Amino acid sequence: MKNKDFSKKIIRILGGKNAVSLPELHNKADSEGNSSALDKYAITRSLKGLRDAGLVEHISSGQNDYARLTKEGKKKMHSLRLENETTLANTSWDGFWRIILLDLPENRKNERESLRYLLKKAGFVCLKNSAWISPFPYEYLFENIKKDLGLTTEMMIIKTEYIDEETKKFLFETFKK
Repeated sequence: MKNKDFSKKIIRILGGKNAVSLPELHNKADSEGNSSALDKYAITRSLKGLRDAGLVEHISSGQNDYARLTKEGKKKMHSLRLENETTLANTSWDGFWRIILLDLPENRKNERESLRYLLKKAGFVCLKNSAWISPFPYEYLFENIKKDLGLTTEMMIIKTEYIDEETKKFLFETFKK
């Protein structure tokens, strides 16, 4: 397995918990259970690379060492979820539109660009400036992103059935529904 594959695996493992002990992380990352010296080294290198990239932080307690995702690591985790088709929600339309209003100031441009990337990746279309819409049920993913990044007033998520006829016609053409 390549280091890159271990990095993604480590991010997914850490995404499920607040923090994971390093021995537990090594065991989970080496799911085949071979525990070869090469695999142990690759996992250790991947973990170091993730720390150097600012995606994972190392925490020491008196008895054990732990790893957890940073704010940037959580963004990466959400991005990986969108890449992995098995974790995505059902894409058949349930009759509801998801509208996300995004308002991040210029001094948070990197976060804004990351969120726009995730919205596009999830199939959202930008309607007007910072208003994004999609028929796909990804509102829970974005609710988690909102909570993880502390976007209390900067992101609003709306789920609605009603849209005026002209807009609905435009959206059906856009999403081919």
